Amino acid sequence: MQTVAVIDEAGYNVIEASNTDEAIAILEKRKDIRIVVTDIEMPGSMDGLKLARAVRDRWPPIELIVTSGRYHVGIDDLPSRAKFMAKPYTSDGLVTALRTMNG
Repeated sequence: MQTVAVIDEAGYNVIEASNTDEAIAILEKRKDIRIVVTDIEMPGSMDGLKLARAVRDRWPPIELIVTSGRYHVGIDDLPSRAKFMAKPYTSDGLVTALRTMNG
């Protein structure tokens, strides 16, 4: 399952970043992003968990989904309102999480 394809097929406009630094640069330029989905093992100057914390600090309204196939994090390790999804997750599970967050 490719996350980008699942999100796109669910009707969401997907903006893909290849690393955490690119993700921050995109967020700085775009004001229309409502949800960020990140893997903990995302490349860049920080990992995906630190990216999620940075997003929560700088853009509090943005919803967060943090994923990993290697690590399992508890609620206390996540920024407020972030959801953790262990891999492998189902397409339906991801779409349900997005719809729940998007209201």
